[in-house]
Amino acid sequence: VFSHACMAQRRIAGLVLLLHVSIVEVDSNPSCANVPVPLRFDCHPEQNATESNCQLRGCCWLALDEKSLHGEAVPFCFYPGDSGYRVTDLQSTKFGLNASLKLDSQGGPYGNDVKRLAMMVVMETETRLHVKIFDPSSERFEVPIPTPPSNHKVFQTSYTVGYTEYPFGFSVTRNSTNTVVFNSSVGRFIFEDQFLQISSILPSFHLYGLGEHVAPLKLDLNWKVMSLFARDRLTPEGETHNLYGVHPFYLNIENDGNANGVFLLNSNAMDIVLQPAPAITYRTIGGILDFYIFLGPTPGDVIQQYTEVIGRTFMPPYWGLGFHLCRWGYRSLDSTREVVRAMQLAGIPQDTQWNDIDYMDGSRDFTYNNYTFAGLPEFVEELHRNGMHYVVILDPGISNSQGAGNYPPYDDGIKMDIFIKKASGELLVGRVWPGLTSFPDFFHPSADEYWLEQIKTFHKKVPFDGLWIDMNEVSNFVNGDVVGCPSSTLETPPYKPYMDNSQLYDGTLCMTAKTAISTQYNVHSLYGYSETVSTMKVLKTILGKRSIVISRSTYPNSGQHGGHWLGDNKSAWPDLYLSIPGILNFNLFGIPFVGADICGFQLTTTVELCARWMQLGAFYPFSRNHNTKDTLQAQDPPSLGSLVVNASRSALLTRYSLLPYLYTLFHEAHVTGMTVARPLLFESVFCSGYFAIWSK
Repeated sequence: VFSHACMAQRRIAGLVLLLHVSIVEVDSNPSCANVPVPLRFDCHPEQNATESNCQLRGCCWLALDEKSLHGEAVPFCFYPGDSGYRVTDLQSTKFGLNASLKLDSQGGPYGNDVKRLAMMVVMETETRLHVKIFDPSSERFEVPIPTPPSNHKVFQTSYTVGYTEYPFGFSVTRNSTNTVVFNSSVGRFIFEDQFLQISSILPSFHLYGLGEHVAPLKLDLNWKVMSLFARDRLTPEGETHNLYGVHPFYLNIENDGNANGVFLLNSNAMDIVLQPAPAITYRTIGGILDFYIFLGPTPGDVIQQYTEVIGRTFMPPYWGLGFHLCRWGYRSLDSTREVVRAMQLAGIPQDTQWNDIDYMDGSRDFTYNNYTFAGLPEFVEELHRNGMHYVVILDPGISNSQGAGNYPPYDDGIKMDIFIKKASGELLVGRVWPGLTSFPDFFHPSADEYWLEQIKTFHKKVPFDGLWIDMNEVSNFVNGDVVGCPSSTLETPPYKPYMDNSQLYDGTLCMTAKTAISTQYNVHSLYGYSETVSTMKVLKTILGKRSIVISRSTYPNSGQHGGHWLGDNKSAWPDLYLSIPGILNFNLFGIPFVGADICGFQLTTTVELCARWMQLGAFYPFSRNHNTKDTLQAQDPPSLGSLVVNASRSALLTRYSLLPYLYTLFHEAHVTGMTVARPLLFESVFCSGYFAIWSK
């Protein structure tokens, strides 16, 4: 239901909401002098703010000596909270309401403000609200993941929607407790062509999610900026920078134990700012503002409501829940075979053997080295006879320097015109492991047909059982293209999120590059997702049964098609420790088939570390030991001696005894959207001591 002021009067005055929470109160029109420190929303997010620049933006300036009293993260320059858009029309609809918004003050800092906006509010279910703010006069990019349609009227909801006329803001209140779970009447709402910003007060400090990052499970709200933009970098760098995947979803536990969740369906590069009001600010550089708000009321309910929107997890085959072993550094088939034999002699359970790019001929997809890996098809058949399975890696970069007629994956891609192109229409050329490469556009109408032909042809040679898709952020060893990127505000936008000192195109493709549905500027963080969808579809066609796809880059809805590993971690105790919140977070994100590289990918492990990590990793939903060729030794359990062998055997035998239970949990997640691995707070939200516990 809507507030009485909105429904009965249906006029512009609306309902001005005050927050009745214990943290802070929000004044609808504060002056600079009385803005509490925790409510200072940053008006100059770029570096090197000055008082004159701040005042040009119509904002308040905080003197340096006062700032030092509150910590270096408190913004110098902050919004007075008295400008923005005005609601000019409000109409009830069959499923909610529509509103028109008009910019009625100074615009945003970077120019090209959208002067008139539309807001569509849809009460989709009793516990789910959909709020969409967009430009009604010009089509902007919208993320093409499948979401449920609104095709029936909801007569009763657990929430009330309110709004302020000027400056515009909307709120969502839980009816049973009058807790305001979302209120955007703070900060400044901005909708420019390349800078969209909206803030909200949070009902409590108990916040979780917002990935992909490396952090404790409960997020720190003390002036933290979390950037989201898919990027190939070492996993430990995710403590301060954006990582492989993008998941703009959070779970919030209210002070009374009720839970809510918020999902922003936007794929452009963005910053999410957390501050101790408590409050959150979204800054994205494109698309629209497309929010889903979930009312729970339990944490499990919120995740089930979220996965009802983004899609339930795929159901892995039973063998996928067994133990997996891999190394980038099995330099021959003989060494791969020896590892499998050593595992068997040690009595350590193993379901699946993997190979990294070592097996390829010249690091080219859909090939294997006929010298070092001669006999690979026969080896895979041998694994099958022993009840085991086999997974290989594929990278999206397709070698383009073999000459016409010499490499069908490239020749076919040219014929079908499915490679990503530069803004000029020429083929974009990058450089990855095989050298010069081209990149399939998995949004292209013919991409599935192309991918099916390549995978099917290779499967006839090597009958693998699943696929591991890596480097799909997409990763590129040159910046953008071998000849660089054109000058454009897409390449260097007026506001760049706090990723690092690099440009958006560094280590990936030009942002002006074109796909079938939009530019890389809009779809960059969807590349891994689109490849996962196509890969699982192809595997189902070829195998005629369930399989696994493990992807490094993910986005909401990826879990419906595959799983994830936490990327290039290190053989270090902090990495072991922080793998736990990583796995719990991806269960919140609807990707429960997740694990970390057991014993660490980089650096050389130790006997004690690997023994302990095998004991922990035996209970990851996806359990795989994997490391790089650059370490001093392998880290399969037999290679490290009796301590690791005994610890691994004992832990994995326990895992295997619990496989029926684990399989049942995955079926529950597949059907209802519940988590597989979950923190203690899911079991008792009324015990506040559980809110920060994630190691049990």
